[in-house]
Amino acid sequence: MLAKAALLRYTDCPMNPNAEADLIARCRRGEAQAWDELFDLHYAAAGRFVFQLAPQFNREDVEEICQETFLSVIKSLESFNGRSQLQTWLFRIAANKARDYRERQRAAKRGGGQMPISLQAENREDGLTIDPPSDAPAPDATAINAERIALMREALDQLGEPCREIIELRYFGDLSYEEISNTLQLNVKTVSSRLSKCLDHFEEIARNVFSRENIAPSSV
Repeated sequence: MLAKAALLRYTDCPMNPNAEADLIARCRRGEAQAWDELFDLHYAAAGRFVFQLAPQFNREDVEEICQETFLSVIKSLESFNGRSQLQTWLFRIAANKARDYRERQRAAKRGGGQMPISLQAENREDGLTIDPPSDAPAPDATAINAERIALMREALDQLGEPCREIIELRYFGDLSYEEISNTLQLNVKTVSSRLSKCLDHFEEIARNVFSRENIAPSSV
């Protein structure tokens, strides 16, 4: 499928389950060092995930979304049930925060407000950095790819929930069917069936979006 092949992928090494459980327990006890370790382990990965979700975000946008994400993690860690990896749960929060942030941007533009654009935003005082993926293509290729990615994002936005969420978790978060099953509280067969149907729907939407601009989605 053209659209499926065009979806960007993000990979990361999962943390040892026992080590993760210990880290979460330490965070819940209020150990400052444990929170520092959690941020160091997951902050950059969350940033890369957000960058891929919305290519129109600049570094400053991603920093703000990550700050909101980790604030939610701090407030909600007690509710984390451990049925999925912490990073899986965190990515789901980040996806929701990114969508909220994008909606605020759109609302500001509709209202005539001006969104700040930072080409080289400085990092926050905590020293954590975002590492956006880059293959360093030529300038003309960059412009073309940016347009394709924006169209892919438009097609994803037209899906709505729950298709958008399951595709984001699978192809941007690179989660296994088992991880998605735990996160969405679905059995694995349902995840497989729903993902297949959602990809078919996404393929149809993507073809319409890309044909409008006379661009092939398979080139992303």
